[in-house]
Amino acid sequence: MTFVQIVEGKTDRWDEMDRLMDAWAEQTRGKRTATHSMVGRDRTDTGHWVEIVEFPSYEEAVKNSRLPETNRVFEQLVALCTEPPTFTDLDVVRDEQLNKETARRFFQEVAGSGGAPSAIGELCTTDCRSHDPAEGREVVGLEDFERAVEAYREALGLVFTVEGQVAEGDEVATSWRARGVHRGEFMEMAPTGKHVEFSGTTVQRFRDGKICESRWHWDALGLLRQIGAVGV
Repeated sequence: MTFVQIVEGKTDRWDEMDRLMDAWAEQTRGKRTATHSMVGRDRTDTGHWVEIVEFPSYEEAVKNSRLPETNRVFEQLVALCTEPPTFTDLDVVRDEQLNKETARRFFQEVAGSGGAPSAIGELCTTDCRSHDPAEGREVVGLEDFERAVEAYREALGLVFTVEGQVAEGDEVATSWRARGVHRGEFMEMAPTGKHVEFSGTTVQRFRDGKICESRWHWDALGLLRQIGAVGV
């Protein structure tokens, strides 16, 4: 079970704290078991800081705390604080990465043949942009994006399987596999009725919880070979 530790304290020596945290990161490179760390500064009480550290489990957090470097840095950290830091230990019981879920919904409810392109307005911003080398142009705006998605749906009747996702900051990268049937004109190629399968990765940027930019990287050449548009 994922484990999170919240550390809170007060200091008036921010620059020294920053250098200390940099030193700890360097000294524990390849040794620390923490997977994610964030430090926040209180907007209403600028001396108040909060650090949130994520570990794969409580046991891994214990290993991290037993590193000599961790103990040494903690002693220095206490010396920089105006009062002793406090600790809150949490077992994570819910972890909802909402941008990842929205990206998954896009493939299941919009791009896939069982969905509806009109749902794109719920998931994407009105000024969204899509970059796909296979399109030969940049798709700009909600209506343009909806038309582009519908063209693929009508031509290939695709069903998407999300194989993995990685989120960082305001971006989500989704690796996917698509299966379908060439049932409509595609890139000036008449329908062949052939079954197709190809894979790709789409990196989507989010703004206010909606997709505002999509960058597509997929095996267009492989698809064209399957429908006989290019030689093997």
